[in-house]
Amino acid sequence: MKTATINELKKELATVPPAQLAALCLRLAKYKKENKELLTYLLFDADDEQGYINSVKTEIDAGFEGMKGSNLHNAKKQLRKILRITNKHIRYMGSKPAEAELLIYFCECLSDSGLLSKQSTVLQNLFAAQLKKIVKVVVGLHEDLQYDYRRQVEPLLELLRS
Repeated sequence: MKTATINELKKELATVPPAQLAALCLRLAKYKKENKELLTYLLFDADDEQGYINSVKTEIDAGFEGMKGSNLHNAKKQLRKILRITNKHIRYMGSKPAEAELLIYFCECLSDSGLLSKQSTVLQNLFAAQLKKIVKVVVGLHEDLQYDYRRQVEPLLELLRS
């Protein structure tokens, strides 16, 4: 079975009556947790982006709190989980400034956790990859935002160099 393209779906959805469209959305949300989470974001949280960013930061903090006292192997697994959740929320928002802010916050929490001093190549590479991603996102932003985010990223880049 061939899957329709986004453009074909867009044209077809334009012809569907509102009641049937709502039923389709509910049916779609029923089968995948991510679809339900995205629909929840779009309906309830999209108009308060800063509040949503703060709730994601709280979730990141909770993940780092749960990691305290664990061995290096479990810490790596927990870090990947935190990063996966962060990236999922970034995808939901679809906003470059929000992506930069959340990734910078993740990297700051990682540097504050003291895990980077454990001489783990995996953690160093994870940290470097996130910084590279941040720099790539920041370059595409408005000049004022670039300046603000670069000031936040500089200390993180210095950590990587040392």
